[in-house]
Amino acid sequence: MREPELVPDSQHHGLVSLLPRPLRDYAMLARFDRPIGWWLLFWPCAWGVLLAGGEDRWELLAWLLLGAIAMRGAGCVYNDIVDADLDRQVARTAARPVASGRVSKGAAWTWTIALCLVGLVVLLQLRGPAQLVALGSLALVAAYPFMKRLTWWPQAWLGLVFTWGALVGWIEIRSDRLDVLAALYAGAICWCIGYDTIYAVQDLEDDALVGVRSSARRLGSRVRQGVLAFYALAIALWALAFWLLRPEWVALAALLPVTLHLGFQALTLDPADGENALTRFRSNRDAGLVMALACWVVGNAGLV
Repeated sequence: MREPELVPDSQHHGLVSLLPRPLRDYAMLARFDRPIGWWLLFWPCAWGVLLAGGEDRWELLAWLLLGAIAMRGAGCVYNDIVDADLDRQVARTAARPVASGRVSKGAAWTWTIALCLVGLVVLLQLRGPAQLVALGSLALVAAYPFMKRLTWWPQAWLGLVFTWGALVGWIEIRSDRLDVLAALYAGAICWCIGYDTIYAVQDLEDDALVGVRSSARRLGSRVRQGVLAFYALAIALWALAFWLLRPEWVALAALLPVTLHLGFQALTLDPADGENALTRFRSNRDAGLVMALACWVVGNAGLV
């Protein structure tokens, strides 16, 4: 069988490329060739832990990172099973293992279950309340692949799903100050809408041809302004969370680096250049780290 063309956002030249071909297909199915996804899933988990005052819970952060890798992989496999017919019609996704027929749907379901079992091991490391919160995300995850068929804003649904870890991380550490948690989570959702709108810019033409809806298509020529607005709202909500926990101006100053980072992304975004969009999307790994440092600073001094 012919070696498939790599999708533009693949980092296939890494360790995944050293795997035998059959194993490589499963690794690519779980997006192990694109680690950006698990970082974007993990960082809200870290924010919840660190802002809640769990700065010494390094073992918890390690477990949550493992869970992010496994469950992001499971979610991607599930998404590819559901979207196989659509993926065949989009240039960027036509070479995916299920869409191309290299991996059967039955085998893909087996791989999904295996990844979920890893997630189960991680779940069992959490306290009971955090376990219940984590399980609460499953219905949202199951519905996500269908949102692009139902709404122009599937990125908003992804925001609910992909930043759920903020709730899990916080509840694992403490169960009070839910006002702080609500502001943190709402800001994370806006951040996700912003960066996934940037990601969707790559598929504008193909999505229009096959009828897939996205925030990038809905915003049209105002994509840059839309991303900037969602990022600004994210910063405002995070500022509210920090202020509620620690009502001092120094807490707000901790947000300056991530504010500058997201502002640069939005202002330099070129919707006509897919490589430009991909670079800015990927840079959210670093934005997540900078935000985690801000949460560590404020949470360490703000535990009450």
